[in-house]
Amino acid sequence: MLACSADHRDLCRATAIGYLFLLLFSFFISISTSCSNGNCQVLDSCSQATDCGRGLYCGNCPALGKTQPFCTRGQATIPTSVIGGLPFNKYSWLVTHNSFSIVDAPSLSGVQRLTFYNQEDTVTNQLMNGVRGLMLDMYDFDSDIWLCHSFRGQCFNFTAFQPAINTLREVEAFLSQYPTEIVTIIIEDYVHAPKGLTKLFTNAGLDKYWFPVSKMPKKGEDWPTVNEMVQANHRLLVFTSVASKEAEEGIAYQWKYILENEAGDPGVKPGSCPNRKESRPLNSKSASLFLMNYFPTYPVENEACKEHSAPLADMIGTCYKAAGTMIPNFLAVNFYMRSDGGGVFYDLDSMNGQRLCGCSTITACQAGAPIGSCKNISIPTTSPVTNTAGSFSGSVQFSRSASTVYYPNRLVVSLFFFPWMMFLL
Repeated sequence: MLACSADHRDLCRATAIGYLFLLLFSFFISISTSCSNGNCQVLDSCSQATDCGRGLYCGNCPALGKTQPFCTRGQATIPTSVIGGLPFNKYSWLVTHNSFSIVDAPSLSGVQRLTFYNQEDTVTNQLMNGVRGLMLDMYDFDSDIWLCHSFRGQCFNFTAFQPAINTLREVEAFLSQYPTEIVTIIIEDYVHAPKGLTKLFTNAGLDKYWFPVSKMPKKGEDWPTVNEMVQANHRLLVFTSVASKEAEEGIAYQWKYILENEAGDPGVKPGSCPNRKESRPLNSKSASLFLMNYFPTYPVENEACKEHSAPLADMIGTCYKAAGTMIPNFLAVNFYMRSDGGGVFYDLDSMNGQRLCGCSTITACQAGAPIGSCKNISIPTTSPVTNTAGSFSGSVQFSRSASTVYYPNRLVVSLFFFPWMMFLL
C-alpha cells in the first residue's frame, strides 16, 4: 500500500477520490441497468415486488444460502387454460396442506393461539394463485364446526382457527366468480354432529356445485372431462376421512377414490414413497386419482424454500415410480409460495407438461398439436401462464414482510460517501 507521506499526499487523495468515483459509478450503473418495473423474470435480482413480472414476488432463500433477493414464482399455471377438455384425472393440481392454518390469522376463540402454522395467505388468495385443492381439518367445537389443529381428535380453544363456514364461503365466492374452475376439498373429519357436514356445506351455498358420489369412478376409470364437470356445474369435489359418511351424507370416502402416500416425515424421506396406511397400494389400478403429500411433520416456515427445491423434484420421481408410473394428480405442500425460484409451480408445470403433451413443461405445450410437439422455450425464466382471461392475479406477497429485502438507496450512498470525499479534498 502506498504510504501517505507529505510527498505523496496529493497522489493519495487523487487515488482515493478515483476509487470512490469508480465505486459510485459502478453502483449507479448497476441500478440503472438492472431490471425493474415488472420486467424482471424468475431468478432475476430484485429489490421489491414491483420489480418482478406477473405471478412473481421478490424473495430469497437463506436456508440454501441465497440471501440476496430474486424474483420467485408465486402463482400456478392453470393447466386447463393450455390444454382443456380432458378427464379430470389427466391433470395435476396444487393442494395446500392445512389451508386454514395461516400465519398471523387472528384468534377468534378468545384466547392466544398456541399451535403450528402451514400457510401464509388467505384461502381466497391461495385460490387466486392457482391452488385447486384444500386440506381442511374439521371438528365439533363451541356448538359449531370449526377448522382446528388438535390433540387426540379434540379441538381446544388455543388450537382453533375459525368456524369452517367462513372458509367455505370463500370457496363459494371463488366458484361463483370463476364459473369454469374446479376445487377439491379433502376433510380430515372429526365432526360427529348428525348431518353436520351436509348442513355446513348447504349453509355455505356450496351444495349447488357438489359433484355427486354416484358419478365418481369406482374402479380406476377416467373421471368426466373438465368440460362436462363445468357444464353440469359439478365443480366441487369433497372427500372425507370417515367411511360411513358416504352412505350417511353422500360425501365420498377419500381412500375409495384416491391413492395417497404417507404424510409428514415419512413422505419426505429421500428415495422412499410408502402409501398411507388407509390408502390402497400406490401401484393399485383401482383408483384414478393420486394425492402426493410432501411436507414434514413439523412445519418450519424458513425451511420450506429448501424443501421445495431439488428434493421435491426428486420425490416426485420416486413417487411416480412407486405408483407404477402414475403422475400425481394432487401435490400437497406447506408454505406453497416459498422456493429457490420455481418451486412447486415449476414442478407442477413439469408434471402437466409430461402428461398433457409429452413436453418438459406445460408452457411448451401446443393445443391441438401431436404429443411431443413442443415449443422451444426457456426454462424457468418466464412468468407463469394463467387463465386466458387473466383472472388469477392474486397477490403473491406473504402476510408478513419476511421476504422483503431492501437495497441502500441513493440518499444513503450520498450521505455515506460524500463526507469522506470532502475530508479527502
